[in-house]
Amino acid sequence: MRKRQSRVGLFIGVFIVIILIIVMIKSMFFSAEEQAQRVVDEFYTYEQEGNFTDSWELFHPFMKERWEKSTYINDRAHVFMGHFGAETFDYSIEYLDKVEKWRMAKDKKPFKEAYHFQVLQMYKGKYGKFNFEQDVYVVKNKDSWGILWDYQQ
Repeated sequence: MRKRQSRVGLFIGVFIVIILIIVMIKSMFFSAEEQAQRVVDEFYTYEQEGNFTDSWELFHPFMKERWEKSTYINDRAHVFMGHFGAETFDYSIEYLDKVEKWRMAKDKKPFKEAYHFQVLQMYKGKYGKFNFEQDVYVVKNKDSWGILWDYQQ
């Protein structure tokens, strides 16, 4: 009987050590900054593909208040693909910094912390080559990350 109890204790101990190792590895390789950057990359990959439905889903609720889904989808397709004649674009993401007490607009409450990125979109359209540079902020909202743009004036 004693051997069986010590094996169970050993099994539980090994299990706890494995869980601790996984948590440590996850925290080392998946920092909040990296998670935020992955959301920005996912957002612009969707935009690049013309998949504005899925990119809209990555917005923070404040952005969803500002842009109704159907309006956003129509505007993005109309302006970038219709007016500019660009089928797609390339982009680069530069991490700038972690910002404390940042707010999207004057009438919105500040976020405890936000991750600030600069995204450069490079288009080739009927009017030649052109670039758009945009500041993008990512904040944690409950269990998910959300994209925000700066509307402070």
